[in-house]
Amino acid sequence: MTSPLPGTTDRVDPQLEGLVAEARALQPRTVALRRELHRRPEQGLRLPATQAAVLRYLSDLPLQVRQGQSVSSVVAVLEGARPGPTVLLRGDMDALPLTENTGLEFASEVPGTMHACGHDMHVAMLASAARLLCMRREQLAGQVVFMFQPGEEGHHGARYMLDEGLLDVTGEKPAKALALHVTSTLRSGLVQCRPGPMLASSDVLRVTVRGRGGHASAPHHALDPVPAAAATVGALQTMVTRRISVFDPVVVTIAHISAGTTSNVIPETAFLEGTIRTLSEQTRTKAHEAVRRVCENVAEAHGCTADINITLGYPVTLNDDVIGPGVVDLAGYVLGAQHAAPMSDPIMGAEDFSYVLQEVPGALAFIGACPPRQDPDTAAPNHSNRVVFDEAAMVHGVAVYAAFALDALR
Repeated sequence: MTSPLPGTTDRVDPQLEGLVAEARALQPRTVALRRELHRRPEQGLRLPATQAAVLRYLSDLPLQVRQGQSVSSVVAVLEGARPGPTVLLRGDMDALPLTENTGLEFASEVPGTMHACGHDMHVAMLASAARLLCMRREQLAGQVVFMFQPGEEGHHGARYMLDEGLLDVTGEKPAKALALHVTSTLRSGLVQCRPGPMLASSDVLRVTVRGRGGHASAPHHALDPVPAAAATVGALQTMVTRRISVFDPVVVTIAHISAGTTSNVIPETAFLEGTIRTLSEQTRTKAHEAVRRVCENVAEAHGCTADINITLGYPVTLNDDVIGPGVVDLAGYVLGAQHAAPMSDPIMGAEDFSYVLQEVPGALAFIGACPPRQDPDTAAPNHSNRVVFDEAAMVHGVAVYAAFALDALR
């Protein structure tokens, strides 16, 4: 490396030198673990085969390892050569309910289950970062906690791990935390991060509009919930544009509508289901209140009633105002300036690393893994059954995980 550290003009940091080369030397191991997990993906909070693979990979390293009780998690702790603070690094482990259609030689062998969000790569990157940091243990003044987490895809796995004492495994709460997330729609190896909101909160809205059934030829003798439900969908979109500031955005999407059984029967009920996404907890509360008001009053205007249920999902993922930009600076130094860039806007996806960031200052950052010769703008995205990730990007992921710990535990 010849680039100076951020904020300096000519100083080179020996502590961070050589990380990419060391990560590249570990790449055969990283790829092997990733492909093992990709072939045998598991969903949810119980991932016995995935947990066993992680334990095997870590078994020859000088780590204190413990397994989760309520979920198939793995927490490994590396004690540095000298006392100091604690840093937490996370990799999520679970797959999605999809049947893979990529044609890869190591494609999923489990029907209906696929690593379509790159969590297999996250696990492999974190495991190799643990190996790299064990090789550099003498440089560490403090502890590194490696958090291998199940159940990120809607199962609140991070919350289970917090409840089991994740933040107390070294006797003190971590001072910093980092999670990396691969994406197929970003140039391979490019790291992006930002301060403040990184990802949205994610709540589920379910509305049952209740009327009175009857014959479809005589709607005046019934109380049809279908027009009330249809009007509710439009009214919710108007509510977003007229009640919520465009500078603190909200997304309300009704993605599921069902009513009735046949063409000549007016049903008693109509059902709506969708998602509410926000980028601040204040607007999250405001949006919930407004959604309830719209659903109740539109139903009443049609002579119906509405049962409204909002199930809370993940909170807003809030990056630390200093650590978020610092990840970009660090990646730029370790990987080269062309491989790091600030992320201009948050995205409305959601992440349960948000639970960790509520307790520990830190950041979630994206790392591009668009396959070679594909355009990131048209590549199959995360959560597609056709998504393919460039394994070469894992070298940068391993290096950034390790650099984050080394930089924090000088």
